[in-house]
Amino acid sequence: MTNHQLKYTVHPEDAKSYGTEKLRDHFLLDNLFLENSVNLTYSMYDRYIVGGANPKNQDLALKTVPYLKSEHFLDRREIGIVNVGNRGVVSVDGIAFELDRKEALYVGKGVKEVVFKTGGDPLFYFNSAPAHKSYPTQKVGVDNAEVIELGNPKYANQRILKKLIVNGIVETCQLQMGITELVEGNVWNTIPAHTHERRMEAYFYFELEKGQTICHFMGQPQHTRHIFMQANQAILSPEWSIHSGAGTSNYSFVWGMAGENLDYGDMDICPTDNLK
Repeated sequence: MTNHQLKYTVHPEDAKSYGTEKLRDHFLLDNLFLENSVNLTYSMYDRYIVGGANPKNQDLALKTVPYLKSEHFLDRREIGIVNVGNRGVVSVDGIAFELDRKEALYVGKGVKEVVFKTGGDPLFYFNSAPAHKSYPTQKVGVDNAEVIELGNPKYANQRILKKLIVNGIVETCQLQMGITELVEGNVWNTIPAHTHERRMEAYFYFELEKGQTICHFMGQPQHTRHIFMQANQAILSPEWSIHSGAGTSNYSFVWGMAGENLDYGDMDICPTDNLK
């Protein structure tokens, strides 16, 4: 089964007037892992797709959806897949790729068949963006990631950033993905906050202790808003918005981006004491 929905873009001036329910309706993505289903959202932010697949008892093929108007899902797209469950297998045009937890797979434009295989209780989180060129399918294992340590326990934001599908590791058209893990006792991510008007972003939160929550902050730096989130939920972050958060315990998240550049450091920092 494939479930899909579409979310239109929001002007920043409009977002200032949104209440809790409307804010959640426009940006929050939940129910990503319904059993034996592929669940995805097509957003108008850089035509980005965010989705999840839970092949609990049956194999799940990644099928095209009406918004694409293409025979196959990847006729004009690329996709990045991160396994956030137990060890699992993704088949790409008949070739099997085994993914351990937190390993990634990049699949390029033109691939005809992607199948999320049942067995072992994997959970496959994926992001997809339009592509103008075909690049080879490539697995990015734990040992292949570019690892960076960030933050400081003094400011409760010590974290480990693992770049998976990024320029320098995998050739892509515009898609970039990675994982950030908060060190135990730390709760703040992406501080100092920033924006990047040349690309949008999506966050997927997981590994959150049961009974805890994450407060995701978004909006223009001088007009911020917040959304409380649970584990295995994602959120869209427009190009005009900061994307930061704090949890009531430590957690991990997958970040994904698309836009007109592949420079990870292309961002405008928002000083913490200037946020409103």
